[in-house]
Amino acid sequence: MSTSFRRKAAAVTFAVLALSLAGGGIAVAQPSAKAPQEAVQPAARGTNSQPPVTAESARMAKAALKSGAATTLVATNVFTVVNANGTKARGTGTVLKYGVGQYEVQFGYTVSAGAFLATISRSDACCIPPGGEVSVAPRLSTPNAVFVQTRNSAGTPADLGFTLLTHTP
Repeated sequence: MSTSFRRKAAAVTFAVLALSLAGGGIAVAQPSAKAPQEAVQPAARGTNSQPPVTAESARMAKAALKSGAATTLVATNVFTVVNANGTKARGTGTVLKYGVGQYEVQFGYTVSAGAFLATISRSDACCIPPGGEVSVAPRLSTPNAVFVQTRNSAGTPADLGFTLLTHTP
């Protein structure tokens, strides 16, 4: 009786294995459907590209690098608090405002290999800041600058104050 049971169990095991392999082969052979680009990026977000570097921005970045060239930094953490209108409230760096919710923060040293952290904030001691989103990235073609984008909670570009923390090795 036990021999018969073992043979049936082995046959069932091999049958399940064969069906699993056959089913997996069929699933792999099916063409993969790709989601359209509209489904990947919500339309409300707009563009995720940075505006082109202006001649004034490039001139200011070169001057900042030149003035900070004498400093030898091992590692540094600096912060910059920026008002919604693009003016610097306190901290380190020079702020440029490109358009609605688009800012550039320049430093006197290269930050392109650093880490950046930003949060929506207010420069005064009053109140909770408005809800929103902030994105930060190294500034294209400017090794001593960081690009920051702010949006409201709906994902539409909006002028919002923020705090930027920069760590450079």
